[in-house]
Amino acid sequence: MSSSKFSDEFKRDAVAQITQRGYPVREVSERLGVSPYSLYAWKKKFAKALSGEAEKDTEIRRLKRELLRVTEEREILKNRSGPQPACAR
Repeated sequence: MSSSKFSDEFKRDAVAQITQRGYPVREVSERLGVSPYSLYAWKKKFAKALSGEAEKDTEIRRLKRELLRVTEEREILKNRSGPQPACAR
């Protein structure tokens, strides 16, 4: 049994199909021609790294939404007409 048959990138992509896209192990195994036991071993090895990347992606999306909201609020306040509060003068 040779573990160098597949690259780490291939293994990470296979694990991502299971953990992030929700495909069953059996389906991924059949499609890629890899034993389910290998997929479970790869999942154990690479799932933690992938979950960290997923957490970073989630945080980036959250921060982008927050930036958009704050930018919109700033534009609304900047373009507001009428009496200004004394502290804004």
